[in-house]
Amino acid sequence: MKAIVIDEFGGPDKLQERNVPEPKIDANQILIKLYATSVNPVDTKIREGAMGAAAGPFPLVLGGDVAGIVKEVGDNVSRFKPRDAVFARPRVFGAQYVAVDADVVVKKPDNLSYEEAASIPLAGLTAWQALVDHGKVKAGDKVLIHAGAGGVGTLAIQIAKALGAEVASTASGKNAELLKSLGVDHVIDYTQEDFSEVLSDYDMVLDTMGGDIQHKSFKVLKPGGHLVSILEKPDENLAKDLGIHTAHFMMEPKGEQLEKLAELIKQGKLKPVIDSTYWLSEEGVRDAHTKSESHHAVGKIVIREK
Repeated sequence: MKAIVIDEFGGPDKLQERNVPEPKIDANQILIKLYATSVNPVDTKIREGAMGAAAGPFPLVLGGDVAGIVKEVGDNVSRFKPRDAVFARPRVFGAQYVAVDADVVVKKPDNLSYEEAASIPLAGLTAWQALVDHGKVKAGDKVLIHAGAGGVGTLAIQIAKALGAEVASTASGKNAELLKSLGVDHVIDYTQEDFSEVLSDYDMVLDTMGGDIQHKSFKVLKPGGHLVSILEKPDENLAKDLGIHTAHFMMEPKGEQLEKLAELIKQGKLKPVIDSTYWLSEEGVRDAHTKSESHHAVGKIVIREK
């Protein structure tokens, strides 16, 4: 089967198309014929070597999203059958067939295309775990989501609104209308305003930026509030002085949480935002990585199998 792999760390030019053996599944897995996947910022970091040997042995297939149909099920799997339309957050993408543990696979909602479904798992689970598991967001809370036009941001906004929160978000002015359409109550144009000077008394901040943005985020939180980062560990000493709860985490694939996202999608409360779509080819995946590294994507970057 066709796969896009790297044999060494480096730039997008290291991505190469190659024929590799079709994966074999064990008793608790399913084999998915990939129709679509997506590129996440972590993929470019792994490609560059930021994760080092922890990324796995070469040749390395990058990624963390898949949408497609079930080709084969393991002996212990009863929830799925061949031809079921599914999506999941597996360990790899970039290949025409993907072996996935059945407990992280969910049936694709009928109101989503495969391309839309492929944009959800990694970013959606990151947003859910940040808001629910670590941020403890509940109805009536005030939540600030940084970089609201990004892949995680566009989904986090909608999840926070579904939880009943009041939402503020930072973005450039050109993306203000998009954020308002997603439900944002207060759009902060970071080119014109300093969010830390206009917001206060917030219950939770989702930090997707790190650095000075993260440091300033402490100023908008009330005592007992939550600062949750997906990039870098917040200052524990400052958090203690201010009475702020902090968390820095890496998303964990959880099928039961992906089911909750699927339910929000069925209810029309969660809709993916697709920036651009590329073909599953050497050129296509290279272009997708280049677009991701530009930091100008609005929503998710999707890759589609021909």
